[in-house]
Amino acid sequence: MWRRFGFIRQIKLNFLRFVRLRGAPDEIAKGVALGIFIGMTPTFGFQIVLALFFAWLLKENKLAALLGVWITNPVTAPFIYALEYESGRLLLGMTRARLPVEFSFSAFGHLGWEVLLPLTLGSILYGVLCASLSYALTLRMIPVVKTWHVPRWPKKRKNL
Repeated sequence: MWRRFGFIRQIKLNFLRFVRLRGAPDEIAKGVALGIFIGMTPTFGFQIVLALFFAWLLKENKLAALLGVWITNPVTAPFIYALEYESGRLLLGMTRARLPVEFSFSAFGHLGWEVLLPLTLGSILYGVLCASLSYALTLRMIPVVKTWHVPRWPKKRKNL
């Protein structure tokens, strides 16, 4: 069954990577929180590089940071960024951005700031919130998860 559903296999592999992480629970939780914070920022495409750089700079668990970045993936990113934009827009009291009537560089530059400013504010807000929640949950979850035994995939039987 798992061969037909690649995403189930990917979830299990990511879970196994998480279970097999080496380090103290505090180090792993800090790495996950750092990755989730970076994953919530509007730096789609550069998040893995940023997570590795900041994990190296802050001497945190690099693999845990990489796993945390995957909070924004092609499936979840549109929902997360839309929520961040709307929250930032409401906090700043801005109206929704609309496509410009004239297509010029100055019109698109103005549109960029109308989208980027609320998105950045919302991403910092949700990044801090999600990173602190993930730190607390990961710190409590790691000792429990380390005791679990994850079974291997069933092998395909050969017909004789």
